[in-house]
Amino acid sequence: MKRIAILLALAGIFVSQGASAQTLKTVKDRGILNCGSNGTLAGFGLPDAQGKWTGLDVDVCRAVAAAIFNDATKVKFVALTAKDRFTALQSGEVDLLVRNTTWTSSRDTSLGLNFTGVDYYDGQGFLVRKSLKVNSALELGEASVCVQQGTTTELNLADYFRAHNMKLKTVTFATANEAVKAYDAGRCDSYTSDASALYGERLRLANSNDHIVLPEIISKEPLGPAVRHGDDQWFDIVKWVLFAMINAEEAGVTSKNVDEMLKSTNPDVKRLLGTEGSYGEQLGLTKDWAVRIVKLVGNYGEVFDRNVGMGSPLKIERGLNKLWNKGGLQYAPPVR
Repeated sequence: MKRIAILLALAGIFVSQGASAQTLKTVKDRGILNCGSNGTLAGFGLPDAQGKWTGLDVDVCRAVAAAIFNDATKVKFVALTAKDRFTALQSGEVDLLVRNTTWTSSRDTSLGLNFTGVDYYDGQGFLVRKSLKVNSALELGEASVCVQQGTTTELNLADYFRAHNMKLKTVTFATANEAVKAYDAGRCDSYTSDASALYGERLRLANSNDHIVLPEIISKEPLGPAVRHGDDQWFDIVKWVLFAMINAEEAGVTSKNVDEMLKSTNPDVKRLLGTEGSYGEQLGLTKDWAVRIVKLVGNYGEVFDRNVGMGSPLKIERGLNKLWNKGGLQYAPPVR
């Protein structure tokens, strides 16, 4: 009887796991991908006056849609605040969260989430007025700092000031938008957030050229997509979409040359583009899944450049986000 009970329990586990692996089918049946993004951050997630969304995170969502539907427009973007982003994913309101969200141990383990990779290696910095004549974050001991509540940013700020025996004067706000407006109005001397966000937020200030981003980076902020626990197939798909974009850049496959690269005899390129092997089918996708991604959205370098890099208003250097063989950290496992 004991053995039967154990077998039934195991069967229940497998049934439960199988029943939860429904995200891809749900998305296909719905005909559209629901993606949680920022909605207010230039370079990462921001709709224009006509409602067209742009950003690095936005393009990751589009790449997932491209791999599934061969149509990068089949995405419904849901603007989420830092406070409600995790609840929206947990509840199923969105299929995927790509909202400049830092991968941490507690988020990975206690919120029922799986982070699928890093689409931007970031770190926290400080924005100040040039008139303050401050050259280092270590000179902010008597300054007031605007910060968003309920974020890793708020915790890092407290840790940094405590570690350097500096007096901390925080002015906290529920949203980043409120914090930036308060800083622009002069309610605080500095605004702190991820360095990438600072470049984007600076564009919204009344006189953007009057402000600088200080050189210190005080934290590790690996930003990336997240999915719910319990659906390994969906976890694999989102993970490998990002990896395909990175591998495509490394292999020299771009949105402009992808059709020509289908004729390549390079084994890595053949496996990536589906002219050899059945790697797309193993994910539950088509043989040309990566071709769809690169043709319709671009490789990682293309996406970086147009959204936050030198081809964008933000003009952020690649830095840590260069490929591993160019001195950066971006590195993807091979398709094989």
